[in-house]
Amino acid sequence: MPAPTPSAERVLPPLRIGPLTVDTPVILAPMAGITNAAFRRLCREHGGGLYVAEMVTSRALVERTPESLRIIAHDPDETPRSVQVYGVDPATIGAAVKMIVEEDRADHIDMNFGCPVPKVTKKGGGAVLPWKRDLFRDIVRAAVREASKFDVPVTVKMRKGVDDDHLTYLDAGRMAEREGVAAVALHARTAADYYSGHADWDAIARLKEAVTSIPVLGNGDIWAAEDALAMIERTGCDGVVVGRGCMGRPWLFADLQAAFEGRPERVQPGLRYVADTLYRHGELMVAHFDDDENRAMREIRKHVAWYLKGYPVGGDIRRRLGLVESLAGLRGTLDEMDLDSPFPGPDAEGPRGRQGTARVPSCPDGWLDSQDITPAMEIKLREAELSVSGG
Repeated sequence: MPAPTPSAERVLPPLRIGPLTVDTPVILAPMAGITNAAFRRLCREHGGGLYVAEMVTSRALVERTPESLRIIAHDPDETPRSVQVYGVDPATIGAAVKMIVEEDRADHIDMNFGCPVPKVTKKGGGAVLPWKRDLFRDIVRAAVREASKFDVPVTVKMRKGVDDDHLTYLDAGRMAEREGVAAVALHARTAADYYSGHADWDAIARLKEAVTSIPVLGNGDIWAAEDALAMIERTGCDGVVVGRGCMGRPWLFADLQAAFEGRPERVQPGLRYVADTLYRHGELMVAHFDDDENRAMREIRKHVAWYLKGYPVGGDIRRRLGLVESLAGLRGTLDEMDLDSPFPGPDAEGPRGRQGTARVPSCPDGWLDSQDITPAMEIKLREAELSVSGG
């Protein structure tokens, strides 16, 4: 990427996460089925930041399932190596983190307390878990205890709470700070919000006021570099976490790096650049899946609509790209497009990926009755941990 010009003034200093320094204070949010090693490399080729692998369950890691080990695998030149772990049982979380750090599989571990997906929340995990204060504390404590033995920082990513009547983020942020995490990130929505509406950036500002000794990172509705700058100005956060905004737009990380370094240039790709990037993504996906082109192309299909959003590409080509089975087929179909088409402007930007509507979160029976864990619920949580398949 271009070096900062002498007159450029940095918007934020580098991000410090424990012993790690991230020059560009931007984190790629872990997204299931998206942020595998292939996509992370593509993003790194565009700009700086910390790139987190897909969420993996602690149980799957302890059982060493092949897919869980693939999820936490990194390219030889990927640094820092970052993974995100999910679980509902402190002992299993501790065992998974112990395995990761003892086997030198990561330089940074993020804990997932933000997932709103029903199959996670109905087991007491993800965004609804911090409602149980002692359970949240014990999970964070177990992770930090094991990771600190190898000086690997642990961070927490969470949502505001279960819903507007059951907010947890301020208490959870302060508790995580006391337990020794290196940073906290807030997706400024509740589990009930899912991905709907607008993120509540004011909640990030309140968390920043409550958590004072470690970085606070903001997440939600960053579709362009200007959104990141606006979030920082409004909330005072120490860095940003980018999720859906980079789907089909890995060059967003070039824009973010430029913005944080005080430079005005932005990537405005014509269709040829988009096509070449999509093909590069396909090549990396094939390598990631050990030269299994069929599997790689099945995975790349979900990205096609995101890459082509706003570009003048006909329905027939879009349909055939959605059925592509080989790299040669991908290249040939891409070359049928009008590759001289220029950047279409705002139509290619803005929201993408999941949005939907607000919904009542799925929680275990009686979950919201109290913030304490009963003995019977402890048993159910252990059973839930055992029933979660990893990867």
